[in-house]
Amino acid sequence: MTEEISDAEESKTGQIFTELAGKVRRAMLFRLNEKTLKLSELAKDLDITIQHAHSNINRLTDIGLVEKDSNGSLNLTTYGRTIIKQIPSFNFLGEHKDYFQDHTLGNIPLKFERRIGDLNECKVVKGVVAVLQGWKLMYQKAGEYINSIIPQVPVDLIEPLAEKIKSGTKFSYILPEDAIVPTGMSEATKKVSWSALLAEGKAERRMVKKIQAATIITDKSACVLFPNLKSEIDMNAMFYSEDKIFHEWCEDYFRYVWYSSDLFDRRKVQSET
Repeated sequence: MTEEISDAEESKTGQIFTELAGKVRRAMLFRLNEKTLKLSELAKDLDITIQHAHSNINRLTDIGLVEKDSNGSLNLTTYGRTIIKQIPSFNFLGEHKDYFQDHTLGNIPLKFERRIGDLNECKVVKGVVAVLQGWKLMYQKAGEYINSIIPQVPVDLIEPLAEKIKSGTKFSYILPEDAIVPTGMSEATKKVSWSALLAEGKAERRMVKKIQAATIITDKSACVLFPNLKSEIDMNAMFYSEDKIFHEWCEDYFRYVWYSSDLFDRRKVQSET
């Protein structure tokens, strides 16, 4: 049964979007999220007049985002602190609106969609060459571990990966059933004794039917790539960050996929034609 939104609920939601649309009011919320301030202090911090500050703070107070304590200082309410935590999601999607015109989030679990704002602090790396170079740098800078969900392991990255693994970095990766083994992969893996690294548990791999979102996480940084409208992971652009919250989203997603994946079945991958 489809739940209908009542007029009252729709009105409250509309109020929130209306008030958050104001640049000054958003700035007020972020400033008050940092510390309690008098109205005069808030106006000074934002370089606006007392009158302008007063009219905007009244609007935030009227919808329950801000309150005034007995000393006349302004605070965010619990409601206000919760609302402000949702803003990064709108920032992320708004900042990358063009990207999401021809990409999807894949069929990732709803709990990760709801946390999409965790990816807000990032930069976009564009171009297949730049993306692969970015992966290589991430591998080189990794310390304790490298976790990844990727369409395939590029041949050119096998050697630097093997070097890191042999120096003590744990490598765990997930491939899709439709992964294609590139030409030259067999020779590359033999050269670095990849089968021995797997046998010794220094590298481990799992398999899923289809990758919904690709990610690489090291103890230093993380990146994520989403599928295009054909449901194929787009290697032409990736979101990269060293931000702790971004990293946590990727790490949580990796763990979710890892613990719901299957044993690796070499027979299911295909050789490049």
